[in-house]
Amino acid sequence: MNEKVLIRLRMSSHDAHYGGNLVDGAKMLQLFGDVATELLIRNDGDEGLFAAYDNVEFLAPVFAGDYIEASGEITHIGNSSRKMTFEARKVIMPRTDISDSAADFLEEPIIVCRASGTCVVPKKSQRITK
Repeated sequence: MNEKVLIRLRMSSHDAHYGGNLVDGAKMLQLFGDVATELLIRNDGDEGLFAAYDNVEFLAPVFAGDYIEASGEITHIGNSSRKMTFEARKVIMPRTDISDSAADFLEEPIIVCRASGTCVVPKKSQRITK
């Protein structure tokens, strides 16, 4: 159950939804959905379904050009439910104040979002038991 999944993705101008190239917080939830899907495939051999978030915290803004790492892990396994926790961190950010192509790798990533939720894999769909 201690297996973690990590994805890293650069936010593009298409992800920017608001003025100043601000990315919509829903994008972090989309990334968490992708992490959850991989966790379920690894654990159960099936994509399952995301049932609900029980907590979501948006902690820092995300902008086009930021590199975001989204990670998650299964914290509890029920008969068909899988409780999970997620975290998204900004690891690279653009430095347009220096030049159009300048960027900084952040020694200390900035946590931009945390969440927890529950996914479900119907019994008939579970192929892998750990």
